[in-house]
Amino acid sequence: MDELPYALIPTIIIILLAIYFLASAVRVLREYERAVIFRLGRLAKALLNPGGHGNGPGLILLIPVIDKMVKVSLRTVAMNVPSQDVITRDNVSLKVDAVIYFRVMDPERAVVAVEDYLFATSQIAQTTLRSVLGQSELDQLLSERDRINAMLQQIIDEHTGPWGVKVSAVEVKLIDLPQEMQRAMAKQAEAEREKRAKIIHAEGELQASGKLAQAARVIAAEPVTIQLRYLQTLTEIGTEKNSTITFPVPVDVLRALWESGRAPTEDGGKP
Repeated sequence: MDELPYALIPTIIIILLAIYFLASAVRVLREYERAVIFRLGRLAKALLNPGGHGNGPGLILLIPVIDKMVKVSLRTVAMNVPSQDVITRDNVSLKVDAVIYFRVMDPERAVVAVEDYLFATSQIAQTTLRSVLGQSELDQLLSERDRINAMLQQIIDEHTGPWGVKVSAVEVKLIDLPQEMQRAMAKQAEAEREKRAKIIHAEGELQASGKLAQAARVIAAEPVTIQLRYLQTLTEIGTEKNSTITFPVPVDVLRALWESGRAPTEDGGKP
């Protein structure tokens, strides 16, 4: 009876090894995952899962020790591009950061063609960001953001295409201007607002002068309108509780009174 447990030891070891190899042979991939499998160091393209859908998703059967599997995610990756020091074409020093959106389209090339496609994509994005923005002027960076984003996306995608990586979008997030440049731009914006205000005021004066000229032509054609205007002014003054009333007198009336007062003097009499 004492020898029975020792006799079971080889059986237990065999069972444990069988469980280990079975666990090593079975892999389950999610819907967004794909497997790149190497058999004895070579890419095993003909390996099929039980469903017959190639290297994923679903259940993958491997040969223990012989097969090695590398999982690749097909989901879109949003990667932040670290802040880069950029000198624009008009010699303005900036700090610019961006975000890049990409996904793996060919898992085999993403594993075989490049050592680490995430690191490689990040590095090419940084160098391209400095190169493209360095060829643009500050005003273009601020006003033509969409065009610059499209240019960045096209250039980066051309470099990552051989790796099986598709860049879908690149967005410049932040352009950090120096303090002195911010003050200069604030002064420029203020001057632009003052210019627009003066132009609007001048246009208003022009329109008002046109209306006044039109009113003068009407008064010249119908002199009685000036008397009506006097009466209207008196009515407006009378509605206000003022202690002093200013009454407009036509210049012609004052001239007639002045001439009548000077007439006796011209005859030699007393004024």
